[in-house]
Amino acid sequence: MPLSGSSSLATVSSQFAGDWLTALRSCSSSSQLSSFLQRSGMDAVHGQPAHRVTLDQIVRLYQIAAVETGDEMMGLWSRPVRSRALQHLLTTVREASSLPSALHRFSTFWNLLLDDYRLSLVHHDGSIELQLTPYADQLPQRFGHMLILKLAHGLLSWLAGYEVPVRSIQFSFVRPEFAADYSVIFPAKAGFQAPCSAIAFNTAELGPPGARSSAEMKAFLDRAPRDWIFTSFHEHSQSLRIREFLYRTDWAHCHLAGAAKALKLTPRTLIRRLEAEDTSFQAIKDGLRRDIAIGDLQAGIKSIEEISQDVGFSSSANFHRAFRRWTGATPSSYRRLPS
Repeated sequence: MPLSGSSSLATVSSQFAGDWLTALRSCSSSSQLSSFLQRSGMDAVHGQPAHRVTLDQIVRLYQIAAVETGDEMMGLWSRPVRSRALQHLLTTVREASSLPSALHRFSTFWNLLLDDYRLSLVHHDGSIELQLTPYADQLPQRFGHMLILKLAHGLLSWLAGYEVPVRSIQFSFVRPEFAADYSVIFPAKAGFQAPCSAIAFNTAELGPPGARSSAEMKAFLDRAPRDWIFTSFHEHSQSLRIREFLYRTDWAHCHLAGAAKALKLTPRTLIRRLEAEDTSFQAIKDGLRRDIAIGDLQAGIKSIEEISQDVGFSSSANFHRAFRRWTGATPSSYRRLPS
C-alpha cells in the first residue's frame, strides 16, 4: 500500500541492510556492487553502522540489482530467482478467490523455486500462519527471511486494498542490534529465536480480495518494493503512534504531556509503556527529526539552515551536533546522492 504520513519518511539502520549486501557479493562482482551502491546512493552508508538507509535507497538498490544480477532475490537464496518470476507470482495470486487461497498460492509458487527452504501454511484456532522452514541446518539469511515474509504481507495487502493486520511475526535468528527497525517493516512486534520464521494472520481479518487489473499489477511491479516494504499501520506500537502524533504537530508543541493527552494516557503511563518498548519520548522525537532531515538533505532543495529550523533547532550548529550524534555523520554527507 502507498505510504503516507511519517511512514514515508522512515529509515532503517545500515546494519539492517548489511545481510542484503553480503548476499549481493555472492552474485555480483566487486565493481558491480560498487556501482549498485553508488547509483542507489548507499555508497556513503556502506560500512557505517550508525548511518541510516531510506526507503528511496532501498527501492533504488532493489530495482538496480534485481535486473542486473539476473536474480530477483539478489543472492538471498541458494537458487537464483530468474527475471519475471515476481510477475508470474502476482499473476498467480491475483486469481485467488480468497486471501487464505492467495497465501496457499504464494507458498506453492515459492516451493517450486526454493531449494533450501519450504513454505508451509499452518492453521491454528482462528489464525493462519505462513512458516519458512529450512530443509537442513543452516544460518538464516536475516534480510531474506524478512523480505519473503514481507512480500507475502505486501501481496495480501495489495489484493485486499488495505494494509492487512498481522497477528504475529517471528524470526528464527537471534534478536539483532537493529531489532527496532522491524517495527517500520511489519505492523506487529517481532519475536526472535523462534523455531522457524513465520508470519501469522487472524483468519477473520482476511476479507475478500479485490479485483486487480493488469495495469494495477504492472504498476505494483514497476514500483516494487516501494508499496510494501515499510508498514503504514501506526497502531501496533506506542512508539509509532507517538511518531505519527509528532509528525502532525508543530515542533514547538511536541511535548510528552501533549502526546500523552492525545493518546488518552497519563504521562507516567506513557513513559512506562515506552520503556517496555525499549525507547523514550525523546528518542522517538529525535528519530523523526533525523528521518525528516535525511529526506530533505537527499532531496537537495532546502539549505541546511532551513532544514535545521524545520526540525525545531534554534541554530544550524545545534542541528549539526545532533545529526552527528544520531547518524555518526555530518548533514552534508547525506547530500552525496545521485539526483
